[in-house]
Amino acid sequence: MGLLDGKKALILGVANDHSIAWGIAQALHAEGATLGFTYVGETLERRVRPLATSLGSQFIEPCDVQDDAAIEALMAKVREVYGSLDIIVHAIGFAKKEELNGAYLNTTREGFRIALDISVYSLTAVVKAAQDLLNPGASILTLTYHGSTQVAQNYNVMGVAKAALEASVRYLANDLGPRNIRVNAISAGPIRTLAASGISGFRSMHKQFAEVAPLRRNVTIEDVGKSALYLCSDLASAMTGEIMYVDAGFHNISVVVPE
Repeated sequence: MGLLDGKKALILGVANDHSIAWGIAQALHAEGATLGFTYVGETLERRVRPLATSLGSQFIEPCDVQDDAAIEALMAKVREVYGSLDIIVHAIGFAKKEELNGAYLNTTREGFRIALDISVYSLTAVVKAAQDLLNPGASILTLTYHGSTQVAQNYNVMGVAKAALEASVRYLANDLGPRNIRVNAISAGPIRTLAASGISGFRSMHKQFAEVAPLRRNVTIEDVGKSALYLCSDLASAMTGEIMYVDAGFHNISVVVPE
């Protein structure tokens, strides 16, 4: 028997087979979860649909998280197909590419609004729309990054967004805790994803990470998937409002002396 046999999970944020959300989806599927997927636009649908189908998913629906009506329509479809949910994986983050370069001081009002709306409020909007579908013991998981607590050059407005996302995790955990619904986040080390490619200097940062992290290696989507499996399963039944670091220990390092 798998850890997630009989559990129904909704995965938001797969972009391709390099996505962290895809690593999570594979891990949940391997332990018996039934998976549903979302996409935005025809281009992402062409990437997501074959991946979802490869895991036996028959639930592949559009959802623009900037549109409350689209979120409500998604949840109506979930109710129709599954009746309820046990897991929501929110792996959505976005900022305009020009905001991820140079000084944070140059962040535009519109760029700030877009980043916070899509990367932060979308979690609250999705959970709010799904609240009546969530079974007791359900788990909600989102993705953050260490740039929320310390400066990561060029991460800029996304660092601010991730800080707000982590605060949202704590407040949602408090709201949903009385119903035995858990809300947590994984703070993953840098991974070569479609989203990361928009950050200026990412390749250099990715290389340096492996030289500094205590485990002396980069993190993979499989690493994150295994930790996500734990948080989404009953093994983590007493964990909520937490930020779990899956970064080869990098967040523990303060000063680096060249070897």
